[in-house]
Amino acid sequence: MAEIQLGTVESCFADLIWEKEPVTTGELVKLASDAFSWKRTTTYTVLRRLCDKELFQNNKGTVTALLSRDEFYARQSREYVDQTFAGSLPAFLAAFTSQKKLSPEEIAEIRDLIDRAGE
Repeated sequence: MAEIQLGTVESCFADLIWEKEPVTTGELVKLASDAFSWKRTTTYTVLRRLCDKELFQNNKGTVTALLSRDEFYARQSREYVDQTFAGSLPAFLAAFTSQKKLSPEEIAEIRDLIDRAGE
């Protein structure tokens, strides 16, 4: 699947859709007006762009996700590690932890993730 790039506006709108889906386009117009002060045409334009990127679908006025928020951000994270750290998760963790100490809870959670990934 192709890489999906979202700008700030698209990202905020995508988060709104994920939070409310399934949602009608009429409800989205109201939500976007309240959240972003958008006009109807702006809402439809940004929605069309997100549908063109195959992140959402608009089926007879009901908008649903083709990728969940978790799937999308997991994919974005993998692409970042691949592009920035040559796919090396240890190199990413080394860079991340060189600037920020992990709490005991974070360390335990990471160990648990590693254990589950190795099974």
